[in-house]
Formats: sequence, C-alpha cells, structure tokens
Amino acid sequence: MAGHSKWANIKHKKESADKKRGQLFAKLSREIMIAAKLGGPDPDANPRLRIAISKARASNMPSDNIEKAIKKGAGELEGQNYEEVLYEAFGPGGVGILIEVLTDKKTRTTPEIKSILNKAGANMSTPNSVLKFFERKGQILIKKDAIEEEKIFEIAIENGAEDIKTEDDYYEIITDPKDFSQVNEAIQSLNIPIEESGIRFLPLEGTEVIVDVEKAQKNLKLIETLENHDDVQAVYHNMQLTKELEEALQ
Repeated sequence: MAGHSKWANIKHKKESADKKRGQLFAKLSREIMIAAKLGGPDPDANPRLRIAISKARASNMPSDNIEKAIKKGAGELEGQNYEEVLYEAFGPGGVGILIEVLTDKKTRTTPEIKSILNKAGANMSTPNSVLKFFERKGQILIKKDAIEEEKIFEIAIENGAEDIKTEDDYYEIITDPKDFSQVNEAIQSLNIPIEESGIRFLPLEGTEVIVDVEKAQKNLKLIETLENHDDVQAVYHNMQLTKELEEALQ
C-alpha cells in the first residue's frame, strides 16, 4: 500500500500499457523461473512457486507463459540462468534502500544500479549496513470494508499470522515468511479481496527515517527509477512518510 504504514509511496511513470505489461510479465517470469529452479516445478510442494504463480495469474499473465517459465526454471527448456542479488544503499537524507534483483549477468546489472544511485545522490553500501534495519516478513493488505475486523483476525490468527494492524482504511496482516502462503491462501479461499500481498522487507520499529519534502521527492524519484530497471524485482525503504509529508508531496 503506497505511502501506507511501512509501504513505499511510489508513483509510477505513465508509460504505455503494453510496455508496462511486458515489463511486469518479464519480472513475474523471472520470479517463477528462480522459484522452480530452487524448489522444483511442483507448486504443491514449492510454496514460493505457488505464490509466484498466484501473482502471475492475478496479473492476467497467459498460462502458456507461466508454464514456459516453470519449465525453464526446472531445466526442461533452454533458458537464461538467473541469480538473486540484494543491493543495499543509502538515499538522500540517509534513507535506507534495499534493491532486490534477478539478473542473468551481474557484471552488467551492478554498474547500472550504481549509476542510477550516483545520479540521484545516493550511494551503494556494504552488506548488512542497511539490511540490519529491516526484517523479512509476509505482508497482506485488505480493505476494512471487505470484511469485519473480528472475522479477519480470527482467520489470520488461526492460520498462523504473527500480527494484525489496523491502518486507516486497511488491515495489515504480518506473517513469518514460512507461514505466508498458508495465511494468504486461507484468505483467498474465502473470496476475501486482497489489495496487496507478498514476502518483503519491512523496516524494524524505530528505524524509520524522517526527511523533508525535497529529500522525500528525491528518494521517491530514485525508487521509481530503480523499479523501472528490467532486472529489479522490488525496492524497499525505511523512509517514514508522515501525514503532513504525504499532503505536501501530493
């Protein structure tokens, strides 16, 4: 949820629908391939693959594309060999940024990411200098008007959720990564609409950085540029957007 709780307030560029769809499908395919490579091609026995397929279907990715990605990851079809890379950086004002990448050529991707960071007045950092401010968690967002509070609490807790927060118009469900699939699928099985869900890096309590409007704009522009890079799967930050700051940015 952009600008909500620990979520990035990222405004995407208004590119053509076809280009956006192509970029999205490419990112989803890479995630399916790496999931199948690491955990096997059977989604029933591979939670990461099951989540990746669910996301692809929710984005209306053709079934043929999904099947090809699974087969490539499992080595049944010839395909590129992707590796996962996590870059750590400090943006303007000391904002911590994590950049998740799937690349078939790290020697190409690394200098490209460094160039984007340098142009924005940010710097790539050493391992764990930024990561230590985050924790890996499953996160599910549901609109409050979709279900009663007591009911969603019951469903989430019974299926292994760690915490449930109410943030403005949303319920934010937090899980351990290993329990994310079970909680997410339990909610989906009851046809409760999910706004956003995934396993991602969330800032630890008390590590959020507050910046002024100018630095917030620079960081948001940087995050947008990083997200538009073909090899970048996700970008996380620990910038705290207060209500006053959100209003100023709007």
